[in-house]
Parts: sequence; C-alpha cells; structure tokens
Amino acid sequence: MRAEPQAASYRPDTPIETLGHWIGDPVEPADFPKTVLRFRNDRHAASVGLAGLSEDEWLARFGRFEPLEGNLQPPLALRYHGHQFRVYNPEIGDGRGFLYAQMRDAEGRLLDLGTKGSGQTPWSRKGDGRLTLKGAVREILATEMLEALGVDTSKTFSVVETGEELWRGDEPSPTRSAVMTRLSHGHIRIGTFQRLLALEEPDHMAQLVDYCLGNFPGPAPPEDAPGRDEPAVRLMHLVVERLADLAASWMVAGFVHGVLNTDNMNISGESFDYGPWRFLPKWDPRFTAAYFDHQGLYCFGRQPEALHWNCGQFAVALRSIAEAPPLIAAMERFGPLYMAAVGRRWCWRLGIESRGTKADTALVGACEKAMTESGIAPDAFFFSHRGGRNVPGELADAFAEYAPVASDHPYWEDPAPQSMLIDEVEAIWAAIADGDDWQPLHAKVAALRRMGQAHVAPLMPAGHSGPFPSS
Repeated sequence: MRAEPQAASYRPDTPIETLGHWIGDPVEPADFPKTVLRFRNDRHAASVGLAGLSEDEWLARFGRFEPLEGNLQPPLALRYHGHQFRVYNPEIGDGRGFLYAQMRDAEGRLLDLGTKGSGQTPWSRKGDGRLTLKGAVREILATEMLEALGVDTSKTFSVVETGEELWRGDEPSPTRSAVMTRLSHGHIRIGTFQRLLALEEPDHMAQLVDYCLGNFPGPAPPEDAPGRDEPAVRLMHLVVERLADLAASWMVAGFVHGVLNTDNMNISGESFDYGPWRFLPKWDPRFTAAYFDHQGLYCFGRQPEALHWNCGQFAVALRSIAEAPPLIAAMERFGPLYMAAVGRRWCWRLGIESRGTKADTALVGACEKAMTESGIAPDAFFFSHRGGRNVPGELADAFAEYAPVASDHPYWEDPAPQSMLIDEVEAIWAAIADGDDWQPLHAKVAALRRMGQAHVAPLMPAGHSGPFPSS
C-alpha cells in the first residue's frame, strides 16, 4: 500500500500533447517579486531524476517555471467542468495552476508536475491565481501524513515563498504567498470528461479514454462483466476500483478531505488538492472539515457515498460513447470493492494479517464500536493495538484469530503515535508566521516519514489495479 520511491534518471515524456488544443490553454507563470525556497521533496525528486538540481536551478524551475528540458513549453491550464457540492458548474478549470511537466519514473509510469498558486489563467474568473503560504504548509502536512498511512496521494514536491501579500476571508490578512508544485500520476479529472459531455464532443471523449487507458493502465474487468472489451467500460471499471480503494484509505486513515467535488476526483485514483482537510480527533462519522459544508455533505462518514456518487457522474459522461448497462454493472462493484478495501487496509494499519472480507468487516465493526464508546483518537487506537497488543475486554474476541505481522521498527515503542490534529497544524504554522521558524515543520515531516517506514505493507491481492500500475 505504500512503497519507497525508486531513483531514476530524468525521462521527459509529454503524452498530454497528443490530445490537442482542447485539453488546455497555454499560459505564462506569474512574475513573482521574490522566490525563497521553503520545501523541496528530494525523496520524490529522485524518482523523476531531479534531485540533483542546485538551489538556484530548483528556484528557476519551481519558482519562475523556466521549462524543463524536453518538456512542455509553455505549460497548460487544463480545462474541465464539475459538480461543486452537487451543483454543476461549467465555469471552472485550472484557475491558479497549470500542468508544468510530464516524465516517466523508473518503472515507466507517467508522472505529472502541476502547480498551485502560479498565477492567473483563462479560468481564474475573479481570483488572483495565488496561494497562501499557510495553504502550502497545510498541503505539505496533509500529503506527508497520508503517504505515511498508505493513502495514494499526490506528493508536495516544492514550496517557494513568493513575496506577495494576499488577502483572504478565511485567515488573517494580509498573509504571505507561495507557489506549490505537486507530483502526481495524472491531472485528468471526472470533470474533464463532464466538460466533453456538456460540449457534445464524443470524439474527444473517446480520445481521452484511450489516453487514460494508455497512461493509467490496470487489469481487465471481471470475465463476466458485460462490455468488458469496450475502452470506456474498461476505464469505468478501473475508476470504480480506484475510487472505492481511495474512499477506504481515507476512512482507515481517519481523514476528512472536505471538498469531494467531481473536479477534485482524479482518474488515476489519487487523493489531491487539499483545502479544508482534517484528521479525526475521535471516531465520529458526522465530523465535517469544511466550515462552508453546512449540510455535512462531505462529512467523514459520507465520503464513500460521495465518491460513489462521483463515479455515477463519470458513468453519465461516458454514456455518450458507451451503452448504459455495462457502465451500471461497473458501478455496482463499488460497494463490495469498498468493503474489501476497508478490511484489507484496516488490517494493514493494525499490523495483522487479513482473514478475508467477512471476518475483517466484523473486526472493523468491533473496533469502531470500541473507539466510539471510549472516545479514543483513531491514531492512538491503531498504535495502541498494533499487532493485537493491549486489546481489552470484548475487543479481544474480535482479534483472537488474527496473526500479527512482524515489525521490529522502534517507532512502535514510542510513547505515543504521530498524529495531525488541527491544534498541531496551527502550532506549526504559528511558528512560521510569528517567528519564521521552519524547524517544527521539518521535524514533523521527518517524524511522519519515520512512521511511514514503520508500516509493513502486505502484498496487495492479485489483480489489484492500484492507481499507478506499471505501463
């Protein structure tokens, strides 16, 4: 469920250009008054052959966005529509970011470098195209924590402070500015397909399906799946598999994304674009991250429902080039796939061997009951009972048949687990805002990476598509 990135040489490859002018708009990056490097992810830069850049070279690429050799010139602000809190909006797209570069990793998988806060685009509407430094710091913390917990997430690749004063309604202003670069395996969204449906462009829809199958490949649908040889149906099955697993990974991590709109759903299956996210202080299905989510549409317990609904919108879009019954059949797999993924990931985080969906589901139910009754934080629960240790009362019966997965990492002997509750996030930011002290942030990143190394990942089941399978 998590793997250490492997070093590779720089291998530029820009298949996005085969899609033509309809996928995005050429744009120029903002001219920032200054560029100060605040965070560089050499761990993942090595996986695309960029860890050897000097600081000046890094700032030239990820502060001023001078083109990488053999890559996109100029970058592209991608076009898409989307349902925002289930209200359709055709007026969106990359409004403060762009696709900067594409390359291959050591296994031949496609990786994108995309930006956030890099300036205005044709899709900015009335926005300034900028990102607050606090927003960038929060994204570092979210991605590092989620990666350590086995979630398939984009990686915060670079953060450069840009020297502008920004005014925002949801944090004290003026506030400092930044430009962030993320590394992911794709930036094609459900909303990208929705746009082509709205504009009645079936030829482009079919071309985009082929692009996704070619660059985000995975196993074929089940043998008995109707229409399994049709490209749109194959992609529908892959997206359902990936989003079911993504929903499960958030639930096991105790994570609330906050804004599960269709333009935030990546065809590659990655979690990305972190705004009002939170981690649970206690097990509470009603816990909501976004202050503006007044109805709790995207609260913790409704996240699987939200991703299933988004899969439905993807099926509606694909209906323009495929028949409905095979797409519906793919949709019907979401529930069983989700339940299996929850059980598998739950056991992974507890450090025990899975016993199959039925037994694992019963274990999950017993653990949820124990957390609800005790009020213990999920991070503390998983840490305290790692490998079946210290299990009290009735809960011991649920663990009785489970074998521990061996791990001698010293993390499991720490006095307390790593967590990422809002008070710590705010304290890390306060150190930066009040004293320009970056040590707490860097210390936290190091601690989270150590936690990630302590998690022993069992083999995924045969045929698991994953969001980033080898091409």
